[in-house]
Amino acid sequence: MTIIYVDADACPVKEETIRVSERHGLKVVFVANGGLRPSRNPLVEIRIVSQGADAADDWIADNISDKDICITADIPLASRSLAKGARVIRPDGRLFDDANIGVALAVRGLNQHLREANQVQTYNAAFSKADRSAFLDGLHRLVLSIRNSER
Repeated sequence: MTIIYVDADACPVKEETIRVSERHGLKVVFVANGGLRPSRNPLVEIRIVSQGADAADDWIADNISDKDICITADIPLASRSLAKGARVIRPDGRLFDDANIGVALAVRGLNQHLREANQVQTYNAAFSKADRSAFLDGLHRLVLSIRNSER
């Protein structure tokens, strides 16, 4: 059975994820360093991991399988999840896949190098209603794709 793993520390689409999981009867595991409220929803598990920059990412990468979905904007976690055969979707609804993860890792590395050299400042774009809608549609389609491939 497919499980949806959410890199939940800064995830803006928690409620949307729950809506899709309820529609399809899928378990959701929110993984974070803290700050998440318990849920009474039987499909939702809250997993609090130790403090640390990559503790939530490590837990997800250790537990995800090729039947599962990872929701993250974190490019290294996306790469690790893809390496295990999982499907990966960003909070804005765009998919990470084998065709685009290499470029994403390279651009991330370049931007990190430029920031460290004080050559450029980067900003994340504001999260919009269109992003939220694209995520809902993208996650729904991803679940349907997995279900169709299991037939």
